[in-house]
Amino acid sequence: MGFILWLIIGGIAGWIAGKVMRGGGFGILGNIGVGIVGAVIGGFLFSLLGLSSNGFIGSLVVATIGAIILLWVVAKIKKA
Repeated sequence: MGFILWLIIGGIAGWIAGKVMRGGGFGILGNIGVGIVGAVIGGFLFSLLGLSSNGFIGSLVVATIGAIILLWVVAKIKKA
């Protein structure tokens, strides 16, 4: 069940980040990929700040923030 929850959170987080950063999503697989990588980034950053997230909503917030940061960095690299 944990793996399926990762995919669901990743898909939702990637979709939200896509809406915030570009105005659209990346397709189901792209959203899941962006969301999962964003979850890793967000989890790392939140642990550096001494913060933790519990439950579905907390994990979704961390993954979404990480995905937004990921998309922002990618956009900056593409412009360079």
